[in-house]
Amino acid sequence: MFSATRRRLALWYTLLTAILLFAFAVSAYVYVRGTLIDRVDDTLNHVVEVIERSLVIEPTGPDRAPQVNLEISFRSREASAEADRIDLEWFSPSGDRLWSTLDAPLSVPLAPSRRAETVSYPSPYDEPALVRQLTEPVIFDRQLLGYLRVSHPWFEVSAPTQQLLIDLSFGSALMLVAVAATGWFLSGLAMRPVYESYGQLKQFTADASHELRNPIATIQANVQAALTEPQSLAPEQQQVLQVVERLTRRLGSLVDDLLFLARQDSGLQQPAPVQNLDLDALLLEVVEEQSLTAQDQGVSLDLQLPDTDQPLQLTGIREQLARLFTNLIANALQYTLAPGQVTVQVQPQNQGLQVEVRDSGIGISPETLPHVFERFYRADPARRPRDRGGSGLGLAIAKAIVEQHHGKIQLRSQLGQGTTAIVWLPLQQPD
Repeated sequence: MFSATRRRLALWYTLLTAILLFAFAVSAYVYVRGTLIDRVDDTLNHVVEVIERSLVIEPTGPDRAPQVNLEISFRSREASAEADRIDLEWFSPSGDRLWSTLDAPLSVPLAPSRRAETVSYPSPYDEPALVRQLTEPVIFDRQLLGYLRVSHPWFEVSAPTQQLLIDLSFGSALMLVAVAATGWFLSGLAMRPVYESYGQLKQFTADASHELRNPIATIQANVQAALTEPQSLAPEQQQVLQVVERLTRRLGSLVDDLLFLARQDSGLQQPAPVQNLDLDALLLEVVEEQSLTAQDQGVSLDLQLPDTDQPLQLTGIREQLARLFTNLIANALQYTLAPGQVTVQVQPQNQGLQVEVRDSGIGISPETLPHVFERFYRADPARRPRDRGGSGLGLAIAKAIVEQHHGKIQLRSQLGQGTTAIVWLPLQQPD
């Protein structure tokens, strides 16, 4: 229970940290990428402003539009553009390319726009190349002289952002591992006081149950001794002593159950010797012990063994297995009305032995079934055909015994059609 709680705490701590790290990484990536793009756009706008101011415009005649002297205007710009990794192109008003710093003109159609755009063009490689472009129409004296297109290589944005993405991914992974380890350590520190308190509670339960056994046994012995001489007691006194004897017997059974569960939880239970035993012989003894109770209730109790001459042997703790099947059969008899049927069936299955305890009783409702193995849980009194003073620990003890033997237990039930308890036990207990 504590290990599962610790794992959940560490998992939630790691998950929340991972979400925060992811949000931080995405924000950092978007911010850096946007900053790089803004810097490229500022560079393009600055180049356009500088070139527009340095254009040499020559009039061609009184009736003709002025023209840009390309040789003089761009002669000093070619080397600087190459150094700045910026490509310049000049287009006529009709869209014809007249001058360019590129050896091979870009196969990108002219799209006059005063905003920088990222465009792609075919490249010798498999993937298309990307550039950041700004196309500025040049107007002089209300006349369009042409278009100036400035291109900046996109790899100055893609290369840093790709490296940033790798760094963020690697750093976030390392941080997440560190957070997971820290979360596991901190959850252990947080669970330690709870674990110690729970250990003290289990120790108290075990000690209290142990200390209560002797007084209860003494009271029960004295009451039984008094009841052996009925001639010395008035009828009213006999009735009171019988009630006291019955209640002390029930209280003693409850204390034994509490002591067993407390020792199982706290590890105080001394390991009983695991031995080879015949399951069929053990079940015969348990059924024989419960047959008188079944006969008094008018319920048929049968044991069905597989048709084989070989004994059904397994390794386990005989006393605990006897208690396991006694609880299951007694529970089936308690919820079965006369004339009912309780059947105990054994069959080999999956390197183990499976025991089914079926009854034709009232069944268990679907909303109750998930809680039947909880301690002190008891069904609605209106749905109990008879109450023999159970404490609600029988199935909890049965589950603890099955788990100690590395087995499995489950219940299947339908209202009005009975309940089946299925127990699977391995043939050999692990070392």
